[in-house]
Amino acid sequence: MVLSTGYKKIKTAVFISGTGSNLKSLIKFSKLKKSPITIEMIVSNNPKSKGLNLGKIYKIKKKIFNFEKQAKVEKEILFELKKNNIELICLAGFMKILSKDFINNFKGCILNIHPSLLPKYKGLNTHERAIKNKDIYSGCTVHFVTSKLDSGKIINQKKIKISKKDNPKTLAKKILAEEHKLYPRAILKIFSL
Repeated sequence: MVLSTGYKKIKTAVFISGTGSNLKSLIKFSKLKKSPITIEMIVSNNPKSKGLNLGKIYKIKKKIFNFEKQAKVEKEILFELKKNNIELICLAGFMKILSKDFINNFKGCILNIHPSLLPKYKGLNTHERAIKNKDIYSGCTVHFVTSKLDSGKIINQKKIKISKKDNPKTLAKKILAEEHKLYPRAILKIFSL
């Protein structure tokens, strides 16, 4: 996907499950003149997700989907995304694994941010695993989403040092602060000329 100057901004949906801190940083980024995206929709599988409040604050359409019947719900989500001309999906702490069919509908247009230096520590509990293995570094990765979990092409990464005092909670906090900077940089990198 290449974006050149003079084009309209890329209509983006952000998928969340929790507090929405990455969503908030993406919304702020989307308001910048240099940003190639505009956030048109927030999608969540969790009706109690705090990030949904950002929809109210920034007047962004929000949709909550129950993932109990995944195949059915994914069809509904795809319908909503197409209806709203969404061209890019950013997963930001979205705790559901999307099916191969869904991903193929948005091939090359789904990004994810992951709290480890992929290919290390795919999946969950990344901070606990890094500390348990006495790693010197951890970090975060923005990558394209494929049907293999946390295995798509890496766009960029940020490495941070794990201090001897770090526990999973302090490490998570340090990495989250970096995620907020890394995600916008990844988007700029993809859509730069």
